Amino acid sequence: MSRFEIHSLPLQGLKLIERQKMGDSRGFLARMFCTEDLKPAGWKNTIQQINHTMTEKKGTVRGFHYQIPPHSEMKLVSCIAGKILDFAIDIRKGSDTFLQVYSEELSAENGKALLIPEGFAHGFQSLTDNVELLYCHSEAYMADAEAGLNPLDPSLNISWPLEISDLSERDKKHPLINEQFEGIKI
Repeated sequence: MSRFEIHSLPLQGLKLIERQKMGDSRGFLARMFCTEDLKPAGWKNTIQQINHTMTEKKGTVRGFHYQIPPHSEMKLVSCIAGKILDFAIDIRKGSDTFLQVYSEELSAENGKALLIPEGFAHGFQSLTDNVELLYCHSEAYMADAEAGLNPLDPSLNISWPLEISDLSERDKKHPLINEQFEGIKI
């Protein structure tokens, strides 16, 4: 019996995962990851890396990050403290939804997660202070394969729910999309 409800989203391959909580008077248990339960959602590799992040300040933006082939990765993104607006951008060369953006509110309370396939850029804005995320990655981080889209790029038409309170210099320096950007081939 699966402990997840899997929902297809408008961008092909992007999935919303809703965890089922089993609880009693002591609290609850929620399965964070299960290869077998996530196979129907498209998870096909083992977990190569798990990252835990903390973002202190409400309004902070992180992203939009991705790894280029052959190190493209699938991510399962979960918010375990606070609340974020999570973003996935389709950057797959030739995709019918190329450069389309999807966002979903993830929080410790709602137990939702985004399963982001290979060929997507990912980022988020913290909606509360002291946000913690847990990322399961299908590939290990490779510095030489790291890339990103500029979160301030007007062509992405992002409506940030809050004024941006913090954005790293690294993320500010990601290039703007131009007519030469073809995406990545998966």
